Amino acid sequence: MDMFAGKTLIRADGSERPAEEVLCGVKVVALYFSAHWCPPCRHFTPILADAYAEAKEALPCGVEVVFVSLDHSEEDMVKYMDECHGNWYAIKYEDPWREELARKYVTGIPTLIVFKMDGTVISSCGREEVQDQGPEAFRQWADKA
Repeated sequence: MDMFAGKTLIRADGSERPAEEVLCGVKVVALYFSAHWCPPCRHFTPILADAYAEAKEALPCGVEVVFVSLDHSEEDMVKYMDECHGNWYAIKYEDPWREELARKYVTGIPTLIVFKMDGTVISSCGREEVQDQGPEAFRQWADKA
């Protein structure tokens, strides 16, 4: 996906990988805009994590979630990822691209925007779709890719 070209993604444990490796073979990527300070985010994150885990089993290479933190600090971001996130990657806190994405796609949080690998938006209502359909939402997005 061109929008991830040259980017490095991280996990809560601090490990880093090039986005091209993480997303190799993936059909759909969902950008998850969220923050620890946001109660609706803390409510939705475990729901997303459960749906993601189930979808990853059913579609091992089909879907990926990438966290875009809107936390107040990198420390808050890592704490939030440790507490209740799924086993997904995140855009580095210090990467200015994180704020660019938020300006482009977010009017409120939590927000889940789903993309085809060519950068085309499949859904801007990912949060609602996961809440209503659980892991089936991931299957439907993969079918649209």
